[in-house]
Amino acid sequence: MTLPPELQSALPSAQRAGNTRLRVWGFDVYDASLWVTPGFRPEAWEQGAFALDLRYLRAFDGADIARRSIDEMARTGPMPPSQEAAWLRTMQSIFPDVKKGDRIVGVYQPGQGARFFFNSAPHGEIRDAAFAERFFAIWLGPRTSEPAMRAALLMPLRAASPAAAP
Repeated sequence: MTLPPELQSALPSAQRAGNTRLRVWGFDVYDASLWVTPGFRPEAWEQGAFALDLRYLRAFDGADIARRSIDEMARTGPMPPSQEAAWLRTMQSIFPDVKKGDRIVGVYQPGQGARFFFNSAPHGEIRDAAFAERFFAIWLGPRTSEPAMRAALLMPLRAASPAAAP
């Protein structure tokens, strides 16, 4: 698969790792693809730059995406209510309403934060390393609510790693 245009400058050496489709209660929600840079290690995903590309298969309000995101982020551990409220407000200001076919790409920058693109155009940045790690843990962290999705995104990398060889 060809590197998405927004990643040609953000992560020019990235290659697609895994991809999968999220289905909830029988409804297709989005297709997800993980793009990683050389040296990316699944067991230490939070230490390397990567991008998560979500291609929506139905319409959602940006405010609903933000609310679901903060709920999923809370699964990884307790958050002070003030932090939760601040992150929710920030996501509500960045996440757009989406319709079928729209894409949101999040670029994880370890120790710095996250950049977001909407249909290949820059759409916001959150320069908060703690936010970025917790946000991307929705998909890649061990406490994700979608372990099969996590496995599908990371499994191709695990199979290719030298540690996986007999």
